[in-house]
Amino acid sequence: MAARPLRIGILVIVAFAAGLILARVLTPARVELPQTERATVFPTARALPTLDLTSQDGQPLPADFLSGHWTLVFFGFTQCPDICPTTLAVLAQAGRQLGDLPQAEQPRVLLVSVDPERDTPERLAAYVRFFDPAFLGATGSLESIAATAAAFGVPYAKVTMPEGGYTMDHGSGIFVVGPAGGIVAYLSAPHDAGVIARDYRKLLAWQASIR
Repeated sequence: MAARPLRIGILVIVAFAAGLILARVLTPARVELPQTERATVFPTARALPTLDLTSQDGQPLPADFLSGHWTLVFFGFTQCPDICPTTLAVLAQAGRQLGDLPQAEQPRVLLVSVDPERDTPERLAAYVRFFDPAFLGATGSLESIAATAAAFGVPYAKVTMPEGGYTMDHGSGIFVVGPAGGIVAYLSAPHDAGVIARDYRKLLAWQASIR
C-alpha cells in the first residue's frame, strides 16, 4: 500500500532537485549568491501560499506568520525514532551559536507535523519545547498538511509496519524562510550545527547586501 505514495515522494524529490539545479542555471550573472557550505540559495525567494495550520497552542497559525521573521522550517513527527529528534537537537545547538545576533535576526524554528492523526497541538508543544522552549510546532487536517508539504516540495508517506501501526517517511531538509515570507534557501542533510550557523550568517549578510 505504501509503494504508490513512496513513488510519488520520489518524483517530488526529483522535481524539487531539478528545480534547484534550474534555479542555479537561470541565475542572472549580476546576482552573486553567497558561498555557502551546504545551503542551496535561491536567487529569488520562492513564494509560499497562506498556510492553513494550527499552532502548538491550539490556535490557527496567523496568515502572516512567516512574514517579518527568519524561520527555519522542518517537517517531521513526534514519534519519529531518529531523524526528527536528531535534527531538532542540531537546530537547538545552531540557535545557541547564533545567540549573539540581534533578536530580530535570530531564526525561529518551526516543526510542521506530517502525522496530524497523532500529533495533537498538546503533544507537539511538549515535544518541540523539550529541545528548546522557543521552538514552535504546527499541525492541521490531513488536507492542510498535504497542501503545506506540497508548497514546500516536501515528500512524505504513511508506511504500515509489519507488526502493526504505522510510521512516516518524510524529507529531512530544512527550509530557510526570510522575513518577506518566501523560501530563501534549502539546507540539505546531514545537518551540522556549526554549518547551519555559518550558512545562516552568510544568508543574513547576502540579504542585507541586495536590499
